[in-house]
Amino acid sequence: MTDVNDVTGHRDLAEGTPEGTRRLVAPDAPSDGPGVDPSDSRQARRLSGRSTVAGRPRGILRLGHVNITCTDLDLATAYYTGVMGMEVTARTNDSVYLKCWDEEDHHSLRLRYAPRVGMDSMSFKVHHEDDLADLENRVSRYGFPVERASRGEELGQGESIRFSTPSGHLMELVADVEKVGTSRPRNLADSMLENDGRRVRDVIAPPRMDHMLINAEEVGESTRFFMDVLGFRITEQLLDGNGHQLGTWLERSHSPHDLAIVHGANGGLHHFAFWLDDWEDVRESADILAYNGIQLDVGPTRHGITRGSTIYFFDPLGTRNEVFTGGYKPDPDFPTITWTEDNVGRAIFYYEGELNDRFMKVHT
Repeated sequence: MTDVNDVTGHRDLAEGTPEGTRRLVAPDAPSDGPGVDPSDSRQARRLSGRSTVAGRPRGILRLGHVNITCTDLDLATAYYTGVMGMEVTARTNDSVYLKCWDEEDHHSLRLRYAPRVGMDSMSFKVHHEDDLADLENRVSRYGFPVERASRGEELGQGESIRFSTPSGHLMELVADVEKVGTSRPRNLADSMLENDGRRVRDVIAPPRMDHMLINAEEVGESTRFFMDVLGFRITEQLLDGNGHQLGTWLERSHSPHDLAIVHGANGGLHHFAFWLDDWEDVRESADILAYNGIQLDVGPTRHGITRGSTIYFFDPLGTRNEVFTGGYKPDPDFPTITWTEDNVGRAIFYYEGELNDRFMKVHT
């Protein structure tokens, strides 16, 4: 029988969860239940078992989690916990599930052992369970087969749909995700302090996952699919001299981007990004990365596109990460910002005004 919160004989994992799965409680969470600030109004919703947004179906909400493969599961877990500061929420025989400290959902990153480093899938949350049927119909009418996954088939989540995108990426949409709660107080004065009053800065400790960037051979085709079928909105685009899209930045959560698509090999993952609260956090992240000998790709610097401050770097197995902050909040009437290829350097890295070859060509 699985142990949960050190109580033998009590099992509260979803039906269908693989044998041998263990639930791991966030380090600072009370042993008897919620790991959130009691003043947080979302606590009642979490304890009631509802994890979707109230109201009518409204389509995709935001990025849910990223699933990647790694050739050394222990090394990858050590990095994402010991340098990035993520928390392990569950383990299976071949996978580790992690979340950031201010995320309530079961996980935002899944590491799976495989002979090759790469990307398994990307998962986006929808507002309402009824959105799944609507989006399933839309994807099917576009011409892509859709697979249904039942509740419990994926650890920590309910029913979902899966399909391939025009760029060959496996995409998942899910409404119901298990809530495990945050592991630090939401009180601003206490949220980044240890019990002895020291600031938590031996690890990066991002509050949440923010966005991801994928590669596509036909950026325009992929962009139309995400806009016309899945309801994304384009905030910025990069065009070549003939007016063809080399890159697009798309949003659903009223942020500069939840997903970006740039020209490259189909199925490629360029990076996924963690949100930080301000520029000082980005600067301190550079110190932590340098101290731990983590290979930097670019930064600290700033983007022209999205206006965000950033550092790009690689995990020990070669998957590119980003820490990101800043940008803008695009209103419903926000006009698409267009950059042209002759200004691509400033578009991507505003301060340097040029790209390095590795940033353009290396992906997993």
